[in-house]
Amino acid sequence: MKTTIDGLACHIATAGPAPAPGKPALLLVHGAANDHAAWHDVMPQLAARGLSVFAPDLPGHGQSAGTPLASIGALADWLLALLGKLELDGATVAGHSMGSLVALEAAARGGARIGRLALLGASVPMPVSGALLEAARATPDAACRMVALWSHTPSFFVAGNGGGHGVWGPGKTLAVMRRNAGTLATDLANCNDYGNGLAAAAAVAGPTLLLLGKRDRMTPLRAVQPLQDALRQATRRELDDCGHAMMVERPQAVAAALAEFAA
Repeated sequence: MKTTIDGLACHIATAGPAPAPGKPALLLVHGAANDHAAWHDVMPQLAARGLSVFAPDLPGHGQSAGTPLASIGALADWLLALLGKLELDGATVAGHSMGSLVALEAAARGGARIGRLALLGASVPMPVSGALLEAARATPDAACRMVALWSHTPSFFVAGNGGGHGVWGPGKTLAVMRRNAGTLATDLANCNDYGNGLAAAAAVAGPTLLLLGKRDRMTPLRAVQPLQDALRQATRRELDDCGHAMMVERPQAVAAALAEFAA
């Protein structure tokens, strides 16, 4: 579906029944140099569990118009405007990686407008190495390949961890990133520059799910504790043998965890 936010076209992938009072709705926020396709393997499973699912392309990503917004705060305001436009106030919002920071900041700013918050592959702060920031500016395709490599477990490159992808699984991640490569430098800078995460977490009153890959090399488990401590109602769930790109590596486990939390 299409809508407009601040006068610019926004593309939103949808699945499941139309939203209705008393029925769970879930809005999914993708990460850096991604778009709605990051959730491609998860959305049908959420819909099969009766959830109304919305996965927007952030500005300048995928099929949404405009240029990438240059701060997590600006993206959070955009997300709150989208929730209002879709009449989804009170829905569960789930964000992955950069999208987790956007969802976190939006929940802090929006209060009860976000009923529940799910943070996937999240850490606060979320520093990015200088080498990767420079590569994203100078050689974005090489940077995309670096991120795709570090986002998956080594075993996933060999066998797909039983998810049915075979060796093509990491290629799916890379293909989505390559079509959004022009957004990578801005997105990574947003992650690196965001300094309000712990304050935002302390301001979130509602339940929060931390969904983490045990073998995540981008936002490793050791970096998550400050965020968990700052949240008032945090539930932590770790996925075995799973890296940062959990929606590709373990889509069934991700869908089950999100559906249980949102319901």
